[in-house]
Amino acid sequence: MRTTTIPFIAGDGFECNLQHVEGNSSPTRGPVLLVHGAGVRANIFRAPVEQNVVGALIEAGYDVWLENWRASIDLKPNQWTLDQAALYDHPKAVETVLAQTGAETIQAIIHCQGSTSFMMSAVAGLVPKVTTIISNAVSLHPVVSPLASLKGRVAPPMVGMLTKYLDAQWGRRAPGIFPKLISAYIGLTHRECDNGVCKHSSFIYGTGKPTLWRHENLNPETHEWLKDEFAKCPLSFFKQIRKCIMAGHLLREQNFIELPDSFVALPPQTDARVAFFAGEKNDCFKPESQIKSYNYLNAYRPGFHSLHVIPEYGHLDIFMGKNAAKDVFPKMLAELD
Repeated sequence: MRTTTIPFIAGDGFECNLQHVEGNSSPTRGPVLLVHGAGVRANIFRAPVEQNVVGALIEAGYDVWLENWRASIDLKPNQWTLDQAALYDHPKAVETVLAQTGAETIQAIIHCQGSTSFMMSAVAGLVPKVTTIISNAVSLHPVVSPLASLKGRVAPPMVGMLTKYLDAQWGRRAPGIFPKLISAYIGLTHRECDNGVCKHSSFIYGTGKPTLWRHENLNPETHEWLKDEFAKCPLSFFKQIRKCIMAGHLLREQNFIELPDSFVALPPQTDARVAFFAGEKNDCFKPESQIKSYNYLNAYRPGFHSLHVIPEYGHLDIFMGKNAAKDVFPKMLAELD
């Protein structure tokens, strides 16, 4: 496969890019945009499994585009919010793909905070050219376990006095006193594996052991590969998502008049069909997150949207799992088709 980087400038001037991945033959179907979550990068969709989601899409004839938005660890570290991504990044990414391909519409596969922020764009009417959205893990209604909710209320204000970022790379090298203290604590409390980045990611994003996947769903190569795929995530995000979890739905953090105060208070300003995916055993965001968002959209347009709760899967193993090509991707392709 050949990958080409296409830079684009977000609406506020922040420098982002798209990764255009091409196979050996020209695509026979339209463009699909893949949007990653927090503290990772576009490469998260390209796990070293027999067939990852990028390969599955290309094999099915789709034109594949991966978005590095401002949460990407490949870009300049910044104190981003979901509002900025929704208003500035995703609409411009969609516009850039349409300009590059000449297509009239686009489809999207969105994950975690790429999903929350992209759904904010959608329900605010900012991405009208998107016809189908496959959302994984969480979208408009973030639901976490009671312990994770307590941690989210207590930890960020305290941690925010000491650092502006949490960094999964502290699992490899902890520079400074506070990172060393965090690493020592994780070493004492997380004994589920010997991968420091894996364990730090579990600590940062929830309370599971592990949080972001089920170890039994990952092959050894992927578990090793993920050491390079997680890094800094700003406290500005945790501040916003804490408020959203407490409210039970997404809220605007900044005073952007283009975005509503609440993203579920008004009818959604999108005609896109949304296929909600959730791992039944997700320890980051509970499956109820997607069930609630599905019910919200279904109330406005009954029978139009769809919901898939995948047994024996967690959060990111939906994409990274060694058997995801058999258990998950056919369902996603069917939704795109």
